[in-house]
Amino acid sequence: MKPQNHLLAPEKGKKRRVFSSNTSRRNILKMTGVAGGGLALAFSFSRGGFLSEATASDETFEPNAYLRIATDGRIRIYAKNPEVGQGVKTSLPMIIAEELDAAWSDVDVEFAPVNAEEFGVQVAGGSQSIPRNWDVLRRTGAAARSMLVTAAAHRWSVSEEECVTADSIVTHEPTGRSLSYGELSTDAARKSVPDPEALTLKSREEYRILGRRVGDVDIAKIVSGQALYSSDHVVPGMLYAAYQKCPARGGSVVSANLQHIKSLKGVKDAFVLEGSDDMQDVSPGIAIVADSTWAAFRAKSALIVEWDETLAPKDSWSSIVSKARELSNREGKDVILKKGDVNKALDTAATVVRGSYGYPFISHATMEPQNAIAWHRGDEIEVWTASQTPQRAQTSVAKIFGIPEERVVIHQMRGGGGFGRRLYNDAACEAVAISERTGAPVKLQWTREDDMRNDRYRPGGFHHMAGAVDNSGRLIAISDHLVTFTEDGRNPLRLGDIGPTEFPAPLIDNVSFTRSMLPWSIPTGALRAPRSNVHAFVFQSFLHELSVAAGRDHLEFLLEILGEPRWLEDGNTRRLNTARAANVITLAAKKAGWGADLPKGRGLGLGFYFSHAGHVAEAAEVSMDSDNNLTVHKITVAADVGPIVNLSGAENQCQGAAIDGISAMLGQQLTIEKGRVEEGNFDRYPLIGMAAAPEVQVHFIESDYAPTGLGEPALPPVIPAVANAIFDASGIRVRSLPINLDGVSV
Repeated sequence: MKPQNHLLAPEKGKKRRVFSSNTSRRNILKMTGVAGGGLALAFSFSRGGFLSEATASDETFEPNAYLRIATDGRIRIYAKNPEVGQGVKTSLPMIIAEELDAAWSDVDVEFAPVNAEEFGVQVAGGSQSIPRNWDVLRRTGAAARSMLVTAAAHRWSVSEEECVTADSIVTHEPTGRSLSYGELSTDAARKSVPDPEALTLKSREEYRILGRRVGDVDIAKIVSGQALYSSDHVVPGMLYAAYQKCPARGGSVVSANLQHIKSLKGVKDAFVLEGSDDMQDVSPGIAIVADSTWAAFRAKSALIVEWDETLAPKDSWSSIVSKARELSNREGKDVILKKGDVNKALDTAATVVRGSYGYPFISHATMEPQNAIAWHRGDEIEVWTASQTPQRAQTSVAKIFGIPEERVVIHQMRGGGGFGRRLYNDAACEAVAISERTGAPVKLQWTREDDMRNDRYRPGGFHHMAGAVDNSGRLIAISDHLVTFTEDGRNPLRLGDIGPTEFPAPLIDNVSFTRSMLPWSIPTGALRAPRSNVHAFVFQSFLHELSVAAGRDHLEFLLEILGEPRWLEDGNTRRLNTARAANVITLAAKKAGWGADLPKGRGLGLGFYFSHAGHVAEAAEVSMDSDNNLTVHKITVAADVGPIVNLSGAENQCQGAAIDGISAMLGQQLTIEKGRVEEGNFDRYPLIGMAAAPEVQVHFIESDYAPTGLGEPALPPVIPAVANAIFDASGIRVRSLPINLDGVSV
């Protein structure tokens, strides 16, 4: 029997539908009906407005719209963006539910189909999920609420102005009559859809759901260990695969003991995938297909492979460190920013400080290694994956395997951590290639070693800094010679560069940013708060060096740099606002007890950073014993990211970001020699344990500016805050990551 288009054969007695990228809104809405009718409403990005239609059917279908209210009162909201622990599967539906005036207990949440026409950009990255969708989701909820009120007023023959809503109920205030949303849903679906621009949206003071603590919609499954994540998923008839690539990125297979591997228990097949430039995300390697993941992994461990490494990179971190040191006493060849006269300021300054900072390549190290299920069936491909870029996955798979994009269906799955790693879809593409060869649905599971040695790493780098303060202790000049990497000899590696607006460059008169580039081939990529996660360490630590050298209180020094309240670019809320920055710095310092006398060996440090439109300051309290053993006791976070959507989710993101940053700075580094990443598991790449995790207190300054995402902004400030606290406690200046390179024991 031929399987249904784009979907595995359904269970007996159950219908499934096709949701492809070119499905029309009218057809989607017809498919969303429930017995007895209901209201389905969605915003069409391609058409720029709302569309709705009432439906009645003898069959029950799963819905496909932002919002569907059934006659039984259940409200189904589709979460459009990928969920990798940042909480958007909960927070995005909360925005709709707030403007709808729904009772949160009436809401069911599911992932949306991958469909650019109907859902716009579906991506988890750049802390953009909330700001990019804030207005359209508010208007989606408000439009549905308006239609429900209209339906109720019409049924009662009263004015709409006399009707109020709360907890999924419309009430006629003068008489006390009420109807539930479920009772009104079919009538509401037949009403005219309002102009989205004409809707009245709530003020922050009117919120009943937003700004409060709401548990993750998947929390019961998470804490009880139920199947939920991408690696948990199974489909009927599925085989299991492992994939071995060359230890040196770019090597290809010469020979392997494939006949022996095929003879092993549980192994169904073993073969070479050549890969090519056209294959993009499929590197050359050996696929092993088995009847279980364990059988595939055991067979993989028995592989004996001869690799051709002629074209593989020979990158060496130790060699790069030596070359970077040689460049420390000169300016870079490439000019990023020249403003004022830095050399004159350095020559005439009361105090000059120079220092070199460095940080290594590191891995994303997500708790759930990369994985995907794929079924390649001739001119149809279906993929289940926890991608942060499911639409890009759809495009890549279609291009690589030469089929129309509408014949590729990507199912969104929850991911066990992303941090930027799942922006890239190599595991999904490999799974499709293996399924094409196997002719069956295949689950590809990477091992931890696969994950760490085939990552797209946060690039390392080196900064040679100089700064000057005048007789009054005011910062008057700063220069940075960045040593980074290039693959083509012309452009810096992805996310290894620096921009001309790096704090505090826009706020002082004399600035010099230059760049040198050294050759490097191993690929890099985005890691939580890319660029910011290292530049904050360098610049905020160096500003502390300058304030100490000038005999200034560091809090006062930072506030003086910010100056008068203003936007750095009028009308652009994505740029730094000095008043918002000053407020979070002051709040973090106050809540942490800035200025109080601390016992010997105990220190307090402060760090600020403007990242992904979020203004965040953090204070760290640490202690150092006589052997320079470090304990991080407490982190105080102060953030202004506009109105808070989900308080528990926002706190969680700040706490997680702080822990993540501390974990990275304590001991994470990759040893890369001869093009090979030597670390493969947590025995040599430690993550912070629960016993070492500090208390993290979070404070928000809520404002009426457009909201900012929180997946990233709270990570950058914690690293300089801890580094500055170490100096305050011990006099040890941390200039290298991980910090044990500077004599600190962790």
